[in-house]
Amino acid sequence: MAYSTNEMMTVAAARRLKNGSVCFVGIGLPSKAANLARLTSSPDVVLIYESGPIGAKPSVLPLSIGDGELAETADTVVPTGEIFRYWLQGGRIDVGFLGAAQVDRFGNINTTVVGDYHRPKVRLPGAGGAPEIAGSAKSVLIILKQSSRSFVDKLDFITSVGHGEGGDSRKRLGLPGAGPVGIITDLCIMEPEEGTHEFVVTALHPGVTREQVVAATGWAIRFADQVDTTAEPTDIELTALRDLEARTAAAHGQAPGEA
Repeated sequence: MAYSTNEMMTVAAARRLKNGSVCFVGIGLPSKAANLARLTSSPDVVLIYESGPIGAKPSVLPLSIGDGELAETADTVVPTGEIFRYWLQGGRIDVGFLGAAQVDRFGNINTTVVGDYHRPKVRLPGAGGAPEIAGSAKSVLIILKQSSRSFVDKLDFITSVGHGEGGDSRKRLGLPGAGPVGIITDLCIMEPEEGTHEFVVTALHPGVTREQVVAATGWAIRFADQVDTTAEPTDIELTALRDLEARTAAAHGQAPGEA
């Protein structure tokens, strides 16, 4: 099957979720990738949303954390405070799956403003539970489309801390867990370099060149000594993804491809 760069990104991100892991899911691209994982390679992944659903199995992608589809399909629903205190801060979340408006070379995330905080060019949706997820989950995955506007040398605002200033910065800040372990984009996969914790390219998606990645990155991106090529999406993965998007579009009254 032919596939789009967005489909490649979603499939590559879904593959990063291990079966049986407990995943704290953000709305949007993270939710799409996490639910694709549940429908394909990781049927026993436990999806948790900050509104309280545990073990959510939505048949369509939720519009927000308050979407009734999450509660109706969950194994149980608990208060939001319990999600954060017991599950997240208690060290029971294996993976936090987050999106971003901007990300820097150390996996720090901005979802607050573009431009000066007091006179922003763009006011973004804000933090939600992302700072706590980034700070307390055992590991973090980040998914977003790649451009020089989103992959920046310096964030306009740090909403959620990844590896801080690099090196042992996260440890010095007293944050538990490994922090961001992967950034999955429509062009490539990046992982933190040992020691510096600067994100470097470890895999290119099929047909993508190094020059494309350099042009779409706002810092002097580096490449690992061994750069792999991401495996193409299988027919099973693409069919599951497209069926999920079609069900979502029909349920929400959207045109195909808007889900």
